[in-house]
Amino acid sequence: MKLAIASLLVGSAAAFAPAQEAFRAPTSLQATATDAKAFAKLPATVKPGVVTGSALVDLLDAAKEQGYAIPGVNVVGTNSINACMEAAMKYGGPIMVTFSKGGGQFIAGKALDNTDDRASIAGTIAAAKHVHEVAALYGVPVVLHTDHCQKAWLPWIDGLLAASEERYKATGEPLFSSHMLDLSEEPLEENIAICKEYLEKFAKVGILLEFELGVTGGEEDGVDNTDVDSSRLYTQPEEVWYSYQELSKVKGGAFTCAASFGNVHGVYAPGNVDLQPKILKNSQAYIKEKLSTDEDKPMKFVFHGGSGSSVNEIKEAIGYGVIKMNIDTDTQWAYWDGIREYEAKYHDYLQGQIGNPEADDKPNKKYYDPRMSLRSGEEAMAARLIKAADDLNCVNVLN
Repeated sequence: MKLAIASLLVGSAAAFAPAQEAFRAPTSLQATATDAKAFAKLPATVKPGVVTGSALVDLLDAAKEQGYAIPGVNVVGTNSINACMEAAMKYGGPIMVTFSKGGGQFIAGKALDNTDDRASIAGTIAAAKHVHEVAALYGVPVVLHTDHCQKAWLPWIDGLLAASEERYKATGEPLFSSHMLDLSEEPLEENIAICKEYLEKFAKVGILLEFELGVTGGEEDGVDNTDVDSSRLYTQPEEVWYSYQELSKVKGGAFTCAASFGNVHGVYAPGNVDLQPKILKNSQAYIKEKLSTDEDKPMKFVFHGGSGSSVNEIKEAIGYGVIKMNIDTDTQWAYWDGIREYEAKYHDYLQGQIGNPEADDKPNKKYYDPRMSLRSGEEAMAARLIKAADDLNCVNVLN
């Protein structure tokens, strides 16, 4: 699983009050506390379909309080998007559909010129619109998120933000639920200054910011940290506190912090990664003291780069306030494995358009129809996500 960097979202009522006020702008499309509840175990603001603004904050609050983490899954097309929502429908919980810059480009079409990130922007927007059209039909809350965005890639986020601003003017809701800015390669002060600038824009349309401190090791989708100094894999509580203080100055801002604690992207056997969830525990204690709050877990964490992490380590991290875990490596394999199994099962029917073990003149169209092998990939990916949801305590958390 691709757990990753600890993402911290302010959890105390006092800390969240400004963010919730900003996210509760009057609109006929936004639920209120008096609305009928769609899910017995979630606040009334959370409805089937794409979740944004105050409803997203409420959903993450519920995850922390009830002790589960939401799978955050990287996708590269409607097949993987639909597999995510199918899985959520089956395990009875929320799902976070996550786009990378490279994934957006692939969705638009690899043949396109990506100058100024125009293909990445167009593909990500197109996929987000697909989710908005069909998500409610699956009957689960869906969070639309974007993954690691380095400093050089900020024009990609600018294009997505423009689309959210346009949608917000028309509907009172943004196109995307949240964006991650990964400026961990920059000095801490510059990292947070840029994040603060973007959070001011996000807060106006109800988008949550996820930012990164430290570095997630390994390599994923154009982000290569395989040779990074190991000391950068472990974030210090003081860094988290500094970031929290600065970002809290943004009126109405809601943010999560991806704090590294030994996480790595890629494929690793359990036991081969020096994961230290205690960093999350120590950060919680540090922030609790600074805030003078009675809450033991004032922050909500997000886990990136969980490759090589055991289920016990995952559950330990959830105990320290992890409310989302990123998954990519394992679902990529599951999708391919589903296609591979389909080919192996029908191999003799996939060697030509006509002729198979039943007869030399029998057509094979129903076997090589792309929908058949792609559906097998979807089913395998959904099955892997159901297993992931179980590991994350995210099964039957709606009703």
